[in-house]
Amino acid sequence: MFSRVARPTVSVARSLSTSSQSHAKVAVLGASGGIGQPLSLLLKNSPLVSHLNLYDIAHTPGVAADLSHIETRAQVKGFIGADQLDAAVKGCEVVVIPAGVPRKPGMTRDDLFNTNATIVAILADAIARNCPEAMICIIANPVNSTIPITSEIMKKHGVYNPNRVFGVTTLDIVRANAFVAELKGLDPARVNVPVIGGHAGKTIIPLISQCTPKVEFPADQLAALTGRIQEAGTEVVKAKAGAGEQWAHRGHRGGEGQGWSRWAGGTQGAHTHMCSDLYFSEWDARS
Repeated sequence: MFSRVARPTVSVARSLSTSSQSHAKVAVLGASGGIGQPLSLLLKNSPLVSHLNLYDIAHTPGVAADLSHIETRAQVKGFIGADQLDAAVKGCEVVVIPAGVPRKPGMTRDDLFNTNATIVAILADAIARNCPEAMICIIANPVNSTIPITSEIMKKHGVYNPNRVFGVTTLDIVRANAFVAELKGLDPARVNVPVIGGHAGKTIIPLISQCTPKVEFPADQLAALTGRIQEAGTEVVKAKAGAGEQWAHRGHRGGEGQGWSRWAGGTQGAHTHMCSDLYFSEWDARS
């Protein structure tokens, strides 16, 4: 089933908020999956969303019918199957992609590449043809690879804009905040640990020294903390014993207030992340 350098892009956020602060048309591709459903629920509750299109290869009519009963103004439509993909993304300003198979015990993110790369390429092609100016927010793993794939598809169609392709990796910041707060007895809501790099293993680099409030750890505890943040996804996969990845957690960060409304509303400091390393030179040239 279709089941990040933390660099705030304030200018991108403002471009969305200026054009459609309270009227965003959003598509979730992979809306029936374990991430897509809670993500769609959170987006349905956002006052910034006026139209919410839900797409997947199965079950989306039911998901859409369920969410349409919530007393918020976003109009929800369900789209199912490849023949409805173009209609699902037509004219959308934001497209979120949680689509793809989940990681199971013993699998790395790289193991997901062959399947998820094909899925993301198909979706990116539809976006390029039907809503080339949309903000594209990619959750599908391996994010370090699905971002370049999406970028290359957009380039192929002549519509690539590095300011509009994002890897949703705020999950690593959330984990860093939670783990530091746990060790120091702090309120997690008041902890902010910058995380730079990618979204896999050692490419995830938490900057504990830059944490707010200031915290210090002995070298051995710091090494263990860093390792736990880098391998937290594997921790969840193992704990679920094959029942899927960190669905609720990722859905939460894909759609809740700080991750969505602060970004869409153009709030400075919102957690919006630009990927991948391959395109930093282009980003720097255009900033």
